[in-house]
Amino acid sequence: METFLIRALQLILCLSILVLLHEGGHFFFAKLFKIRVEKFCLFFDPWKTLLRFRPKKSDTEYCLGWLPLGGYVKISGMIDESMDKEQMKQPPQPWEFRSHPAWQRLLVMLGGVMVNFLLALFIYSMILFYWGETYVPMQSMSLGMQFNAEAKALGFQDGDILVSTDKKVFKNFDTRDGISNTYRDLSEARYVNVIRAGKPVRIQMPEKGLNMLQMFKSTPSFVLAYFPAVIDSVLEKLPADAAGVRKGDRILAVNNQKITTWNDYNACIMKLSERLVDAPTDDSLALRKISLVVEHAGNQGVDTLRLMLNENLQMGVIQKNMYQYYKPATQEYNILESVPAGIGHGVDVLKGYLADLKYIFTKEGANSVGSFGAIGSMFPTMWDWHRFWELTAFISIILAFMNILPIPALDGGHVLFLLCEIVLRRKPSDKFLERAEMVGIGLLMLLMLFAIKNDIVNFLL
Repeated sequence: METFLIRALQLILCLSILVLLHEGGHFFFAKLFKIRVEKFCLFFDPWKTLLRFRPKKSDTEYCLGWLPLGGYVKISGMIDESMDKEQMKQPPQPWEFRSHPAWQRLLVMLGGVMVNFLLALFIYSMILFYWGETYVPMQSMSLGMQFNAEAKALGFQDGDILVSTDKKVFKNFDTRDGISNTYRDLSEARYVNVIRAGKPVRIQMPEKGLNMLQMFKSTPSFVLAYFPAVIDSVLEKLPADAAGVRKGDRILAVNNQKITTWNDYNACIMKLSERLVDAPTDDSLALRKISLVVEHAGNQGVDTLRLMLNENLQMGVIQKNMYQYYKPATQEYNILESVPAGIGHGVDVLKGYLADLKYIFTKEGANSVGSFGAIGSMFPTMWDWHRFWELTAFISIILAFMNILPIPALDGGHVLFLLCEIVLRRKPSDKFLERAEMVGIGLLMLLMLFAIKNDIVNFLL
């Protein structure tokens, strides 16, 4: 429950910031052009509004809704999700959206997207200014990588150190923002250069490339950092502690399955978890009883231990991480350096996201579409401001892109119709815009239901 609450709080704070500033972008341009904003609402407020106030001599009511799935501004004389048909039947007023030039209305509709994208660039710049960039250079990872069967069939071997592809040099094993640039680069490469036993080796990749989602989601994954299964520490009063496992011990096997790295161990536990999903209570208890072979630290021998994993299949050990094997490199930025670096990183994230959209039309991609559950699961189980701001910037870019899609009911749908009006010098009829809005809302509802269904299925799995 504590983990859920920490993630939920991070998600709500992230959405509050992004929605407030997104709607603020629309609000800013509306006020700039003297278009009346009737309501500014953070979160949705169907049936009930938690808080509301209207400053003296203001035309705008400010509200706090109870459903943290978005927000909105209600602009006078505009056909939007409020479907205020009565207002549209009245003669146009000078302060209404429909009475202003198309270029002004276009800026009002683009305001939210512009703010979200600029916000992401600002956050990335400030992250680099405050924290700098800490990473382990790929070629410093002397233990190399661990590859699955598919990768080995292409010619990779455990311990290979990734150097470059035909397109770029690997900087680090990057998994920031929920995206692995390493996987993307490998999936698009014609060949990959590696260091194997101190010698350069070139591996030819398939002409058609690889499916990045399949690479990432396969068990075990296509490539992971190679970390020996050495225990960093043991938590007190948990199964491993009771069985006699100690700091520095190395895991050699689980249920007679050879374990070399933490990747092997995690894959073994994942398979056990899959078997437990539909297992009856008695069988689940039996499955949680494992045989663990460990080599004790300090050449104190090898033991075969029997222990019962807890309900989360944890035995109570802390794994060694990358920074315990390799010295990280840190690049610091002053304010003048952080801005162009942050902008460059934000543009790269957007390019990567756009490149990955091709997978949405595959079975794996469609099943990866998630709603707020999937977004919430991206946040760490412990509060980490560095990670929080990285994810907030990433989600801000996604929000900007999703909103600019030319779908009626989204900002992009309004932008499309306004561009048509500017080019054709003819405004679409209110009846057409109302019907388009209803179609767009219907499509978005179907997409949301599909995403929620995926969240539920992934949670149950």
